[in-house]
Amino acid sequence: MSQEKTDMVVEKGVPGAQSAAAPKGKPGFRNPWSWVPSLYFAEGIPYAMVMIVSVLMYKDMGISNTDITFFTAWLNLPWVIKPLWSPFLDMFRKKRSWIISMQFLIGVGLSGIALTIPANSFFQYTLMFFFLLAFSSATHDIAADGFYMLGLDKHNQALYTGIRSTFYRIAMITAQGLLVMLAGALTKSMGLVGAWTMVFYIITGLFLAFAIYHYFILPYPASDKPAVADASGSVMKNFRRTFVLFFKKKHIVIIMAFLLVYRLGEAQLISLVGLFFKDAREVGGLALSNSQVGFISGTVGVIGLLVGGIMGGIFAARVGLGKALWWMFAAINLPAWVYAFLAFTQPENIFVISAAVCFEQFCYGFGFTAYMLFMMYVCDGELKTSHYSIATGFMALSMMIPRMYSGWLEDMVGYHTFFIIVALSIIPAFLITRMLPFDPEFGKKSE
Repeated sequence: MSQEKTDMVVEKGVPGAQSAAAPKGKPGFRNPWSWVPSLYFAEGIPYAMVMIVSVLMYKDMGISNTDITFFTAWLNLPWVIKPLWSPFLDMFRKKRSWIISMQFLIGVGLSGIALTIPANSFFQYTLMFFFLLAFSSATHDIAADGFYMLGLDKHNQALYTGIRSTFYRIAMITAQGLLVMLAGALTKSMGLVGAWTMVFYIITGLFLAFAIYHYFILPYPASDKPAVADASGSVMKNFRRTFVLFFKKKHIVIIMAFLLVYRLGEAQLISLVGLFFKDAREVGGLALSNSQVGFISGTVGVIGLLVGGIMGGIFAARVGLGKALWWMFAAINLPAWVYAFLAFTQPENIFVISAAVCFEQFCYGFGFTAYMLFMMYVCDGELKTSHYSIATGFMALSMMIPRMYSGWLEDMVGYHTFFIIVALSIIPAFLITRMLPFDPEFGKKSE
């Protein structure tokens, strides 16, 4: 079969078409159930470890809220700047090789954290390995998402989109729920240092197993091959063109402002919520144990997030972005008031706290849909994949900057005032959203 005919077959979505020109003796197509769930489970775990679990661990180790939020905010940086190196992954190696290499490197980062937790200068050493973990995870994200599109035809790409999202969320539940609960259970017999060390050793073993499993199971798509690495040729020219065209988009200033402020309230809360749960009641916290935090955040909270995301997608598909936007804007800004309620009342009933967190995460899941839809709307066109990667960089930056000062602000004013300030941050987001240019029918299911 000629290459032209092969491309036509793949385009039409014939199962197994990717195997037409696979390396000799290597399968170009494998049942997606054998690798899509495990690949996206492996994608979600390190992100949750970096963004959420690190905060809870450092709180246990006695680090101040100011230092926790400032330094862990910098761990967002690899996701902010990943559009700058994503084209180079295409130049030099196959995405399959990048995936396996990064899974081994993620294992190295996790083991480094486990080894340095007992050290005297553990904060500096573990941060160094967390940054290695973040860089490896961001690179793994690029390779995995690219491989997904190469390893599946268009029909299967659409068919397994929900599967990849579901297993990514299961990974989040595992990390911020089950692993935090495990740390709480192990603390009774091993102490804080021993418990957290054991948790990171367990995840290290899991990632080494992932790397070995995917080495044998991932298919070998014929289209998964490095581009010509000519830094002076068309590759670098197209790389520059991608960024120039993105920043020449009409209304780009308003677009960037929206990407940076729509989640301003959520970004200020994301690190502080875990600290608020664990802080003593005398300083305004809820004094919850790791087991309680893991159960609430990783199970009840994620269930609310999933339901909210599903309902948000259904709602937006029915009415379009124009009618959905303001409902979703209101939803994503409600959680600050939920936490203000918890801070002022300090309930001891775990079911009341769980219900509040479930509602809060439902609001995030529902409200985030508008943000994702708008990014897809802005990035639609010739370079949609590359431009979407740039937009996600702005999304990561929008979470990074507020995290840097949120702990300091809470230390200065206390939880009561902090949550009120976060609630008032709706004002700049409201003003920017009012000026937003978009097609109100975008996302609506056609008749």
